[in-house]
Amino acid sequence: MNDLHLSATAYHEAGHAVMAISLGRPIQKVTIEPKKIQTGGQRLGACQLQKGRSGSAKDWLEDEVLILLAGMVAEARFTGRYCQQGAGEDLRAAGELLSTRADNPRRLEKQQRRMLEKTEHLLDDPTHIRAIELIAEELLIKSTISGRAVRHFFHQAQQQTS
Repeated sequence: MNDLHLSATAYHEAGHAVMAISLGRPIQKVTIEPKKIQTGGQRLGACQLQKGRSGSAKDWLEDEVLILLAGMVAEARFTGRYCQQGAGEDLRAAGELLSTRADNPRRLEKQQRRMLEKTEHLLDDPTHIRAIELIAEELLIKSTISGRAVRHFFHQAQQQTS
């Protein structure tokens, strides 16, 4: 993987991590180490969430979709464009979750668009932007970081932007 792809992957995974932590989801670890997956493809990185949550979600399904879309949104902020191919598994999973609430394809498309806009809005927060940068930078140095490190960088970003 070249440096540009590695950096894009770091921002992608950092986006998942920042959205998850902002929604009260504890993180196990975040990595940009490639790994083969059962479907025969390859996952370029991963943000592994712990079971449970710290805080109560108003809407569990919406939180999950926001976390799934946050990787693509954060990566696009870095690259300047959406990479739907790279976010294919995330988009498929988000679509499956949203389809449980949509009774027709038009409504599903509307929900997907609304959730993408909400993800963009939430990640446009200066604290979230800075946290993504800090986490991505650390991932490029270490390739894997703990959930504790993610929380540290998130709190550091909060202090820097307040």
